[in-house]
Order: sequence, then C-alpha cells, then structure tokens
Amino acid sequence: MPEPHPILGLLNTPHQFSYESGVTITRVEPELARGVLAVNENSHNPHGQVHGGALYTLADTVAGCCACSKGGSCVTASSSMEFLRPAYGQEIFCEATPKKMGKSLSVIQVTLTGDGRTIATGTFSFFMLPAPSEGA
Repeated sequence: MPEPHPILGLLNTPHQFSYESGVTITRVEPELARGVLAVNENSHNPHGQVHGGALYTLADTVAGCCACSKGGSCVTASSSMEFLRPAYGQEIFCEATPKKMGKSLSVIQVTLTGDGRTIATGTFSFFMLPAPSEGA
C-alpha cells in the first residue's frame, strides 16, 4: 500500500482552518483529491441548510490539495462556485481534478455531492509557490 500523501498529515490536524471547519481530506494522489465535510450544528445557515461558506471551504481546501498533489504549495488566486441546490445531510463530499496543472498557475475543477446528488460545482485557480530554494 502506498504511503499517504503528506498533505493529509498537514491538513487533517487540529488548529488548521479546514479541520476546525469539519473538513477532512480523504484522498490525494497526482491530479486527484477528495474530501468530506462533516456537517454539524455550526455548518448551517438560518434556513437549516448547509451554509455556502462551509461548502466553499470544502471546495477550496480539496481543490488546493489537488493543485499541490504533485508537490509544492499554493494559494488561491481566484474562484467561482455554482450552487445548484440546497445542501442537507450529515456529509458533503468533494472531488477535485485539474483543468491545468502548471508551474505558476493551476486550474482545478470541483464537484460537491450529498445524498447522491450534485450540490455545487466550481473552478479554482491557484498561484503555485516556488520552493524556498527557487526564491520568490
């Protein structure tokens, strides 16, 4: 069995924003990342649906893991989300795959699902950060 990706140990720990928000990264391999949002009482909007900000946190985190799935680090440059239907339930799943993996910029697409239905889709662009030895 292959070693777990280093991103899993970094993000799936206390005091990381995504972890404290209920996001767990479940799989990272080159050009693929998956994660899940464990919905709790703090994840809802006033209408009892999963808050769009919680869905965005899941999407951004999983997309960033995909962008860095071959190594390196990144920061979000831009994003767009299409919220297609209200989200309910105890878990929301996200899968991220690349549209473009680049040295300077990567573009990642995400699909969020819950109860077997697509809840939202999105596109995230990431600035790929140079390794410390490469300079800024």
